[in-house]
Amino acid sequence: MTATLTAGAASTTTPSLRRRFASLLYEVVVLFGVALVSGAVGALFIAITGHQQDTAARIAAFLIFGAYFTWFWTRRGQTLPMQTWHIRLVTASGSPLTLQRAAARYAAAYLWFAPGVMAAWAVGWSREQALYAAGVNVVAYGLLALLRPDRQFLHDALCGTRLIDVQHERRPSTR
Repeated sequence: MTATLTAGAASTTTPSLRRRFASLLYEVVVLFGVALVSGAVGALFIAITGHQQDTAARIAAFLIFGAYFTWFWTRRGQTLPMQTWHIRLVTASGSPLTLQRAAARYAAAYLWFAPGVMAAWAVGWSREQALYAAGVNVVAYGLLALLRPDRQFLHDALCGTRLIDVQHERRPSTR
Protein backbone atom coordinates (compact mmCIF):
# COMPACT_ATOMS: atom_id res chain seq x y z
CA MET A 1 0.00 0.00 0.00
CA THR A 2 3.05 2.25 -0.05
CA ALA A 3 4.99 3.54 -2.98
CA THR A 4 8.65 4.45 -3.03
CA LEU A 5 9.69 7.62 -4.81
CA THR A 6 13.13 8.92 -5.64
CA ALA A 7 14.01 12.60 -5.41
CA GLY A 8 17.61 13.17 -6.31
CA ALA A 9 19.67 10.83 -4.15
CA ALA A 10 17.09 10.59 -1.38
CA SER A 11 14.48 7.84 -1.38
CA THR A 12 11.16 8.46 0.36
CA THR A 13 8.12 6.32 0.94
CA THR A 14 4.51 7.41 0.61
CA PRO A 15 2.56 6.67 3.82
CA SER A 16 -0.15 4.04 3.53
CA LEU A 17 -3.64 5.19 2.66
CA ARG A 18 -4.81 3.87 6.03
CA ARG A 19 -2.35 6.10 7.92
CA ARG A 20 -3.27 9.11 5.80
CA PHE A 21 -6.99 8.55 6.49
CA ALA A 22 -6.25 8.14 10.22
CA SER A 23 -4.35 11.42 10.15
CA LEU A 24 -7.28 13.04 8.33
CA LEU A 25 -9.74 11.86 10.99
CA TYR A 26 -7.46 13.18 13.74
CA GLU A 27 -7.22 16.45 11.80
CA VAL A 28 -11.03 16.76 11.90
CA VAL A 29 -10.91 16.48 15.70
CA VAL A 30 -8.21 19.17 15.93
CA LEU A 31 -10.19 21.39 13.55
CA PHE A 32 -13.06 21.46 16.05
CA GLY A 33 -10.76 23.56 18.24
CA VAL A 34 -9.80 25.74 15.30
CA ALA A 35 -13.52 26.09 14.50
CA LEU A 36 -14.05 27.53 17.98
CA VAL A 37 -11.68 30.35 17.05
CA SER A 38 -13.55 30.80 13.79
CA GLY A 39 -16.87 30.89 15.69
CA ALA A 40 -15.47 33.52 18.03
CA VAL A 41 -14.52 35.67 15.04
CA GLY A 42 -18.03 35.22 13.63
CA ALA A 43 -19.59 36.17 16.98
CA LEU A 44 -17.38 39.26 17.12
CA PHE A 45 -18.51 40.21 13.61
CA ILE A 46 -22.16 39.87 14.65
CA ALA A 47 -21.53 41.92 17.79
CA ILE A 48 -19.81 44.72 15.85
CA THR A 49 -22.18 44.89 12.86
CA GLY A 50 -25.39 43.91 14.60
CA HIS A 51 -26.46 41.44 11.92
CA GLN A 52 -25.68 37.86 11.10
CA GLN A 53 -24.00 37.11 7.81
CA ASP A 54 -23.47 33.45 6.89
CA THR A 55 -21.25 34.29 3.94
CA ALA A 56 -18.88 36.34 6.09
CA ALA A 57 -18.72 33.53 8.67
CA ARG A 58 -17.88 31.00 5.96
CA ILE A 59 -15.17 33.22 4.52
CA ALA A 60 -13.73 33.75 8.01
CA ALA A 61 -13.71 29.97 8.61
CA PHE A 62 -12.02 29.37 5.24
CA LEU A 63 -9.33 31.94 6.05
CA ILE A 64 -8.77 30.73 9.63
CA PHE A 65 -8.51 27.09 8.55
CA GLY A 66 -6.18 28.21 5.76
CA ALA A 67 -3.98 30.08 8.22
CA TYR A 68 -3.82 26.98 10.44
CA PHE A 69 -2.74 24.65 7.64
CA THR A 70 -0.37 27.00 5.82
CA TRP A 71 1.37 27.99 9.06
CA PHE A 72 2.09 24.38 10.05
CA TRP A 73 2.93 23.21 6.53
CA THR A 74 5.46 26.01 5.98
CA ARG A 75 7.04 25.69 9.45
CA ARG A 76 7.61 21.96 9.90
CA GLY A 77 5.72 20.36 7.05
CA GLN A 78 3.38 18.79 9.60
CA THR A 79 0.28 19.52 11.62
CA LEU A 80 -0.10 17.77 14.99
CA PRO A 81 -2.03 14.83 13.46
CA MET A 82 0.62 14.50 10.75
CA GLN A 83 3.33 14.42 13.45
CA THR A 84 1.41 11.74 15.35
CA TRP A 85 1.11 9.56 12.24
CA HIS A 86 4.70 10.35 11.08
CA ILE A 87 3.68 12.03 7.85
CA ARG A 88 5.37 15.11 6.40
CA LEU A 89 4.39 17.36 3.51
CA VAL A 90 7.16 18.42 1.13
CA THR A 91 7.44 19.66 -2.43
CA ALA A 92 7.81 17.12 -5.22
CA SER A 93 11.58 17.67 -5.00
CA GLY A 94 11.61 17.12 -1.23
CA SER A 95 11.97 20.75 -0.14
CA PRO A 96 9.90 22.57 2.49
CA LEU A 97 6.79 24.33 1.22
CA THR A 98 6.63 28.03 0.46
CA LEU A 99 3.64 30.03 1.64
CA GLN A 100 2.29 30.22 -1.92
CA ARG A 101 2.51 26.45 -2.47
CA ALA A 102 0.96 25.73 0.95
CA ALA A 103 -1.92 28.11 0.19
CA ALA A 104 -2.45 26.50 -3.22
CA ARG A 105 -2.50 23.03 -1.64
CA TYR A 106 -4.98 24.20 0.99
CA ALA A 107 -7.34 25.52 -1.70
CA ALA A 108 -6.91 22.41 -3.88
CA ALA A 109 -7.58 20.14 -0.89
CA TYR A 110 -11.22 21.22 -1.06
CA LEU A 111 -11.44 18.60 -3.83
CA TRP A 112 -11.84 16.17 -0.91
CA PHE A 113 -15.46 17.19 -0.37
CA ALA A 114 -16.50 20.19 -2.48
CA PRO A 115 -17.61 18.22 -5.58
CA GLY A 116 -19.97 16.09 -3.47
CA VAL A 117 -21.44 19.11 -1.71
CA MET A 118 -21.84 21.06 -4.96
CA ALA A 119 -23.53 18.10 -6.68
CA ALA A 120 -25.93 17.71 -3.73
CA TRP A 121 -26.69 21.43 -3.81
CA ALA A 122 -27.26 21.33 -7.59
CA VAL A 123 -29.91 18.59 -7.28
CA GLY A 124 -31.57 20.23 -4.28
CA TRP A 125 -30.60 17.76 -1.56
CA SER A 126 -31.01 18.61 2.13
CA ARG A 127 -28.02 19.46 4.37
CA GLU A 128 -27.98 15.90 5.70
CA GLN A 129 -27.90 14.49 2.18
CA ALA A 130 -25.16 16.96 1.24
CA LEU A 131 -23.14 15.78 4.24
CA TYR A 132 -23.59 12.20 3.05
CA ALA A 133 -22.49 13.21 -0.47
CA ALA A 134 -19.42 14.91 0.98
CA GLY A 135 -18.55 11.74 2.91
CA VAL A 136 -18.87 9.59 -0.19
CA ASN A 137 -16.73 12.11 -2.07
CA VAL A 138 -14.02 11.96 0.64
CA VAL A 139 -13.80 8.17 0.44
CA ALA A 140 -13.85 8.11 -3.37
CA TYR A 141 -11.28 10.91 -3.60
CA GLY A 142 -8.96 9.15 -1.16
CA LEU A 143 -9.23 5.89 -3.07
CA LEU A 144 -8.25 7.68 -6.29
CA ALA A 145 -4.71 7.77 -4.88
CA LEU A 146 -4.56 4.01 -5.44
CA LEU A 147 -4.80 4.64 -9.19
CA ARG A 148 -1.65 6.77 -9.18
CA PRO A 149 1.73 4.99 -9.38
CA ASP A 150 3.13 7.23 -6.62
CA ARG A 151 -0.03 6.79 -4.45
CA GLN A 152 -0.23 10.57 -3.88
CA PHE A 153 -3.51 12.46 -3.73
CA LEU A 154 -4.68 14.43 -6.78
CA HIS A 155 -4.34 17.81 -5.05
CA ASP A 156 -0.72 16.99 -4.19
CA ALA A 157 0.03 16.12 -7.81
CA LEU A 158 -1.65 19.35 -8.96
CA CYS A 159 0.29 21.48 -6.45
CA GLY A 160 3.69 19.83 -6.80
CA THR A 161 3.65 18.46 -3.26
CA ARG A 162 3.78 15.01 -1.73
CA LEU A 163 3.26 13.29 1.59
CA ILE A 164 6.22 11.28 2.84
CA ASP A 165 6.62 8.69 5.57
CA VAL A 166 8.93 9.89 8.35
CA GLN A 167 8.23 6.99 10.70
CA HIS A 168 11.88 5.96 10.81
CA GLU A 169 13.28 9.47 10.96
CA ARG A 170 15.62 9.87 13.93
CA ARG A 171 14.86 12.64 16.37
CA PRO A 172 17.63 14.31 18.38
CA SER A 173 17.76 13.13 21.97
CA THR A 174 16.56 15.60 24.60
CA ARG A 175 18.44 13.86 27.41
